Amino acid sequence: MGDTYTGKPRGRQREADRNDARLFQAAREVFAERGWDAPVSEIARRAGVGMGSLYRRYPSKELLAQRMRIAGMEQLVTQARTALAEEPDPWAALVRFFRDALTEQGAGGPLLPLVGGRLPATDEVLTAAERLRTALDDLVQGAHRAGMLRADFTSADIPLLLEHLTPRIPVTGERATALHLRYLSLVLAGLRAPAVDEPAGLPGPEPHWLELRRLWNAPEG
Repeated sequence: MGDTYTGKPRGRQREADRNDARLFQAAREVFAERGWDAPVSEIARRAGVGMGSLYRRYPSKELLAQRMRIAGMEQLVTQARTALAEEPDPWAALVRFFRDALTEQGAGGPLLPLVGGRLPATDEVLTAAERLRTALDDLVQGAHRAGMLRADFTSADIPLLLEHLTPRIPVTGERATALHLRYLSLVLAGLRAPAVDEPAGLPGPEPHWLELRRLWNAPEG
């Protein structure tokens, strides 16, 4: 619960949020370096969090990873909604979203290669995924209606594009972000709606949200 007058989280909740941020970042790095079988103790050590504190909040590695991907989707939803609310035109909103997503993800690389296919699709996961789809649909549809975004780019392309744009690079976090933004600029040039005399159409079929769900979640049954 937040403070009565400010709506901000109380001290204990703020500390929990800070611990989560450290744990999520450490987990990304440890999983990327040592794979899924990396010990939780290494995640706690790198995050500067005691094992007791970690296990009280996340009794298993699976629960920690599950919360990581939900938090990641929630962050993208916030970034998309903020961009739509604050930017003057649909293309500017799309560019703002991509820049914010790349800048604020941090080091450690994309999450999909680390946990994709390992975790079940819980109700909370599916709800977060639907909120994300709706927010990204709004971004893409606005840019389509304005004639600024190529017609064959869909909202389901965005999560995979972000994965491609954020590889783990053995440089400092600041340098990695600079490189990610450099290649974002190249990608954005390709996302603009082509001129009348330019060839249109991307090779291969577009991804679908059901396909993304199969990539992320453990097989059902």
